Order: sequence, then C-alpha cells, then structure tokens
Amino acid sequence: MRLRPGLVADYRSDVAIFRSNVQRFWFAVLLVAVVLLGLGGTLPLIPGLVDFSLTGDLLLIAVSAVFASIGAIGLNIVTGFAGQVSLGHAFFLGLGAFTGAVLGGSEVTRQVVDLSTGQFVEKTLVVGYQLDLSIWLPAAGLVAALAGLIVAPVAFRLRGLYLAFVTLGLVFIGDHLFREASILTGGVGVGRPTGVPSLFGFRFDQDGEFFGIFLEKEQKLFFLGLVLLIVLGFVAKNLARSRVGRALAAIRDRDIAAEMMGIPLARYKMIAFVVSSFYAGVAGALLYSAIGHLEPGTFNLLLSIEFIAMVLIGGVSTVSGSIMGAVFITFLPKMVKWLAGITVFGLDPFFFISDSPAGGFVNLPQMELILFGGLIVVFLILEPLGLYGIWIRIRNYWKAWPFSY
Repeated sequence: MRLRPGLVADYRSDVAIFRSNVQRFWFAVLLVAVVLLGLGGTLPLIPGLVDFSLTGDLLLIAVSAVFASIGAIGLNIVTGFAGQVSLGHAFFLGLGAFTGAVLGGSEVTRQVVDLSTGQFVEKTLVVGYQLDLSIWLPAAGLVAALAGLIVAPVAFRLRGLYLAFVTLGLVFIGDHLFREASILTGGVGVGRPTGVPSLFGFRFDQDGEFFGIFLEKEQKLFFLGLVLLIVLGFVAKNLARSRVGRALAAIRDRDIAAEMMGIPLARYKMIAFVVSSFYAGVAGALLYSAIGHLEPGTFNLLLSIEFIAMVLIGGVSTVSGSIMGAVFITFLPKMVKWLAGITVFGLDPFFFISDSPAGGFVNLPQMELILFGGLIVVFLILEPLGLYGIWIRIRNYWKAWPFSY
C-alpha cells in the first residue's frame, strides 16, 4: 500500500468522500481561496500581472451562483442519481420562494375607500409574517418537499419522456397558481417582497460588522450561501454513497433488474423526488431573498431548462459537477459581456455582439441564448460528463505525467 498510495483496497475507501489526505488538503485550499475571494481581498492569480477579487457586481453574481448550486444539486439527485427526467424544477423553486416570502416577508397594505361607509380602510395586498430565517427557510424546503411527495406517485408509474411531460405540466400549473393567488404572490407585474434573511436578529441583507470585520450585505449573503452549500453538498454526497444512493443508481441504470433484485422502486423514487424538491425549495427561497423582490412570472419553463443545463454542463450524477455547472451558467452573461468588449491589437474580434438591444448582428441576450443552447448540444455530444469530466481528464493526465499516453 505504501508503494501504491492511490490503490483502493476496500469498499469503504471507494465510497469515502475524501479518499486521501491529498484530496482533503486541496479541498481546504479551495475553501480558503473562496473565503478570501468573498472577503474582497486581492488574490494574486498571476503575481504582478493579474489581481482578482469578488467585488461589486461579481460578488452579487457569486451569491446567485452559490444559491443556484443548491438547486442544481437537488435536480441532480432526481435526474442524475435516480435517472428520473424532471422538467418541473421551476415549480418547486417557486413554491420555496413564495413560502419563504409569505413567512419571512412583510405584509403590504394600501388605503382604499369602503363603498358602504365612504371611509378609507386598510386593504391587505399580500400577507407576510416576518418570521426568522430559522423558520421560513426550512419551511420553504418542507413545503416543496410535500409537493414532491404528492407528485411522487405519478413518478412511480412513468419514466423517460412520459415523466418529462408530466413534470413539464407542473410548470404550467404552478405558473397559473402563482399568477392567480395574488394575496400570496402579489399578482402578475406586481410581485411581492421576499423573505428577510434575518437569523436571530442578525441581518444578512444589511451592511455591518461580524466579529470585528466589516462586511457588505452581498458578502454576508455569500457566506450564508457558502455554509449552506457545504452542509447540503455533504448531505447529498453522503446520500449518494449510502444504501439509498446505491439503490437509486441501480434504478437509474436498470430499473427492471433492480426491481427483480428486491429494490422497491416506489419507495426510492419517492425519496429522490422529496429530497430533490426540498433542495429546490431552499434554493428558491434563498435565491430571491438576495434579490429582494419576487414576481410570479419568473418560474417558467426557461428557469427549469437553465437548471437542467447546469446539471448537463456541470456533470450528471456528481455534486461537484452540479456546483461547476451552476457557477458556469450564472456567470455566462458576464462572460458574454466581457467577450463583447474585448479587443486584440486594437481590433474588435467580436464586432457582431452588441450591447444595444437593437444593434449589431446579435445583442447580448440573444448571444446568451445561442451559447446556452449550443453548449448543451456540445457537451452532450463531446463530453457527456460535463465540466466534471474535463476536470477528471486533466487530473488524470497530471497524475500520470510523464507517462500520460
């Protein structure tokens, strides 16, 4: 074993979260680097040439990426680990977001004239109870999980394209419910305030000091999301390496053979949908609490496709791939805008991309959609394991160097 440090000799080592001290070391290094980036300190990637730190709009995008990573992990549990194609992730995101908004947000009222008395009275536009984050965030996940439990019996009987169409119907049902339940959602074009991220009196949505360190509200939200991502990421990783995870993998690969081996398909598919919905509900509540305003028309089919793209581009059946895909998709608009402004030797190689909605061959939103669809096709054809697969190739190349052939 001393001569073969990478050799896996038992099953316990094969399913371990960290197989070696080297992996633990690099995880710690990555975590420290992310914390330094979130603190706004300057991290020299190329000493003397490039200084990079998450500040301003980059930090706000990073906050969205961290929260979206939780939702991507949830979708990967049901789609990647269990092999159940779901297009209804936006419905569960919406349930979590509006649950968090109702329980953690403020009530909105206005003065109207009572026709019977002719006097002004208070009318409630949307309800809100302003509860603590420790209450409304778990509740957002539990309400979405309850919806997943209701949907699960349908998933028992369907698979593949049929299941995809059923979950697609959830998006349209949710869109109608969110638009019509104006007392909860605010209605189309109006919306409502989101849940206030306040944990035992500590406000994450306000600038302030934390243990003597002054943090902007974006930094507070970033570290809140980072802690939750680490916790929920390890939970998903442990789920994948448990008995439940092995059963889900068997169902994904050969469901008929798994049933013949005594694996109850209904029970494990239900677990996959419930856990996935819980993650989606938490992600939806967090994602829009950072924005501060919630609108019913947000949770449409495009949002579901964005999360599917996170899973496909990042890597199916991997927690790390879910995070990679969420970060990539969230930062994609920023990268497109950067490409539109780049120059080489005084020339503009991307002259066909315009900042103006009416100028250029294509504008920035159109280019984002083109890249969005193109990347899905490219990764499905050339690299089905996504960004995680590319990382594995690079890692294996350098581990075998100089005998990488």
